[in-house]
Amino acid sequence: MTTLLGCIADDFTGATDLAGLLARSGVRVSLRIGVPKEPPEETAAFEVIALKCRTAPVAEAVAECRAALAWLREAGAQRFFWKYCSTFDSTEKGNIGPVAEALMADLGAQQTIYCPAFPENGRSIFMGNLFVGQQPLAESPMKDHPLTPMTDSNLMRLLAPQVTESTGLVDRLTVARGAAEIGVALARLADDGVAHVIVDAVADADLQEIATACRDMPLLTGGSALAMPLPSLYAQDGKLDVDGAKAEPPQIEPGAIVLSGSCSAMTRAQVADYAKDAPSYRLDPLVLARDGAGAALDWLATQSPDAAPIIYATAEPEDVRAAQAELGTAQAGEVVEAALAKLAIAARDRGTRRFVVAGGETSGAVTQALGVTRLDIGAEIAPGVPWTFCESGGHQIALALKSGNFGSEGFFGAALAKLED
Repeated sequence: MTTLLGCIADDFTGATDLAGLLARSGVRVSLRIGVPKEPPEETAAFEVIALKCRTAPVAEAVAECRAALAWLREAGAQRFFWKYCSTFDSTEKGNIGPVAEALMADLGAQQTIYCPAFPENGRSIFMGNLFVGQQPLAESPMKDHPLTPMTDSNLMRLLAPQVTESTGLVDRLTVARGAAEIGVALARLADDGVAHVIVDAVADADLQEIATACRDMPLLTGGSALAMPLPSLYAQDGKLDVDGAKAEPPQIEPGAIVLSGSCSAMTRAQVADYAKDAPSYRLDPLVLARDGAGAALDWLATQSPDAAPIIYATAEPEDVRAAQAELGTAQAGEVVEAALAKLAIAARDRGTRRFVVAGGETSGAVTQALGVTRLDIGAEIAPGVPWTFCESGGHQIALALKSGNFGSEGFFGAALAKLED
């Protein structure tokens, strides 16, 4: 099948989030881990490429995303989506803006929109300011993110230093008047030379109107929820057959593990909830840097996969800062990712077939370590978090890759119960 929409995601949990929402349409969605080395074949209507470039150096992130774009264009995609976190995780230098500009240049696009809103998960934009629940972004737990601390809630101020062209806003009052008015506002901004447009959204109905107005843009950018209306819109336009059968999920052997590297507030609550009843082991970055992962591997060897143990580096912000001060921000994260990757391989080799992974960087490290190159998308556990199925080491396995802030406190247990059902 010729690919209709090609999507590039800046981390692995974001990619599964996006793929899961597109899969609600019933149309086949294929998720590729990294830029495929082979030419496109057996492609789906919706192709998602998961990269690990959210915190990569700007030049590296741009090059990788351009390579993904080239593969998707070869697959036949005519429309493209650049997916980043619904909390706009980025630094003053990027990577959201530089990647968007590079993709626009390759596509010859004069304008694109930025809409990370995900109302179903409490992310909304009003007058250009991003809210997490009822808190402005800069007052939310994201202010303590170890890699991309968000200290400003205004998306135009966050984006402007990252791009070379002008930024603008289509505000909530315009969005509330519908798709036609959104289109008029975007045209006026284009006439004024505004290439990068933040669009307000506080409800799913807003995203429907925005997607309706912008569905023919060569490039859309935003959170996964912005893409959710696209399948039905493409079907209305006669570009998509939504009657294709959805593949049945494979039967996955028992044996599970939870691996958590995220230090978000929600993941901290999820770890605490799950560890009350499951065997648990906490990774200390300072110990890992000094002694490696040997002790954790020894502990894992004593655990039954049927007990679904949890191994986590999830910690309070002050503990994260202390480790970063001792090791440096980059190394503190790298030693944790390397350890969790080794633990994932060890768990698989001793019979674990069901993996729940928390954190974007952690999910990237685990999937790469397991040698996963393509995922089929299954049922959602929570909004934006589906079960996925793939092959690793000659075995069929199931992966749930969760963004740090997604899900409720009981997510880990609910995920395993969902797969069992």
